[in-house]
Amino acid sequence: MCRLFGLSSAPNRTHATFWLLDAPDSLSRQSRRDPDGTGLGYFAADGTPHIDKAPIAAYRDRTFAEDARQVQSATFLAHVRFASTGGLDPRNTHPFQQDGRLFAHNGVIEGLDQLDARLGDDRSLVGGDTDSERFFALITRETRQHDGDVTAGIERAAHWITRNLPVFALNLVLITPDELWALRYPATHELYVLERQAGGQYGSRHLDHSGSHGRMRVHSEHLADHPAVVVASERMDDNPHWRLMEPGELLHVGPALHTDRRVILPDPPSHQLTLDDLRPEAAASQKAA
Repeated sequence: MCRLFGLSSAPNRTHATFWLLDAPDSLSRQSRRDPDGTGLGYFAADGTPHIDKAPIAAYRDRTFAEDARQVQSATFLAHVRFASTGGLDPRNTHPFQQDGRLFAHNGVIEGLDQLDARLGDDRSLVGGDTDSERFFALITRETRQHDGDVTAGIERAAHWITRNLPVFALNLVLITPDELWALRYPATHELYVLERQAGGQYGSRHLDHSGSHGRMRVHSEHLADHPAVVVASERMDDNPHWRLMEPGELLHVGPALHTDRRVILPDPPSHQLTLDDLRPEAAASQKAA
């Protein structure tokens, strides 16, 4: 399944190094599906969004994903894609950018013709073929209609989708230059949050997080001295304070790392998809990788 990673150290800008893929070893190449794309999103000091991303469509793309990427930002968003909708193309590779915000998603939404109809003229926000970018466009539309309130935008968009469309999962991370949002829904995929004190659990260590099976590594010496909030598809170190988000929980991390969380989707989707309901390629993308 897709891997999500979000980090906020706001208001402090953090130097961090990302390896979106490790070089493959023989075991992982034999037993694990290769990813279909990788991407990293962050913000310049003036708030300009930046995205480094590539589909894994050729050896040179895998080399791009394995290279260390050293960036500075107060918020970061990284994604490893296993494609469910849309081909291997940069326009279908996460993260996506709309209205100066960055977004990545793990899950499957069906009924895209109905979603396009709901978007109307805002379908123009979508440059690719994915359900994920359409979901983001609906959030952007609802945020605009609520005077820039991103929390309201996510809540309204997610409620409409879960009432009207077949859903497998809606896990997401969305960032601005100094804020982060994460949603886990329903219980299909895990999503964890770590409110990390400066230096981690021992009080003196830099951040060094590694995903399983060669998927994503993040290192930041800066976070030996500054706190951060991390969201990830899995626990990425041995810190005992990782917390599994509740199904339907929306987390908001504010500009000074103040966190708010509440369950905005207490009920299951009106039409909950299972793996057996999905097209073979979509089902493969949602299995553990």
